[in-house]
Amino acid sequence: MVGLAVCTLAACGGSEKAATQTRTQTQTATTPCPTTGKQVTFPLLDKLKAYTVNVLTNLGSFEIRLDVGDSPCTTSSFASLVRKRFFDGTRFHRIVPGFVIQGGDPTATGTGGPGYSVRDVPPRDSLYTEGVVAMAKSAAEPPGTAGSQFFVVTGVNAGLRPEYAILGVVTKGLRVVEKIGRLGNPVNEKPTRRVVVLRMIVTP
Repeated sequence: MVGLAVCTLAACGGSEKAATQTRTQTQTATTPCPTTGKQVTFPLLDKLKAYTVNVLTNLGSFEIRLDVGDSPCTTSSFASLVRKRFFDGTRFHRIVPGFVIQGGDPTATGTGGPGYSVRDVPPRDSLYTEGVVAMAKSAAEPPGTAGSQFFVVTGVNAGLRPEYAILGVVTKGLRVVEKIGRLGNPVNEKPTRRVVVLRMIVTP
């Protein structure tokens, strides 16, 4: 026992350091993106691959090309939720004509989410123009915070400050997005018609 104690404090320093490094590397591999709230893990998307999310709604479908380069944690978390069918059955609960359509809240109240958030601070030159998809956050949350709520810009330029993590851009079905964008009350920002996400699929 004495020999073991001496080994731990002195001669085995290199082994202990190596073990610590191994634990750190393992933690980094399994939890590459720190989360706030519920502690979850999800695989990081490959920056060398092109990922697309197909969003099928009761009014048609559109596709989002994920911006893995600028938002590795946000896109990886979003893709993980898609694969778990988190978004299936959710509604676009906020529609502001000429501005944005917003969804991703399982409670459709504007306050729901997956129970955790990640963070990817967007580039300072980020522009929220028509077709750009970004993550919604509360005013109290730091820039780049992302849970599950997302919005698609329907105006020429939303004029937002670069505080919202970029999820990607609509590459197909922009007309469907525009159609949904016309179904909102500009006074209370509530939908005038029920718009439901029937299914989301991420590829590859």
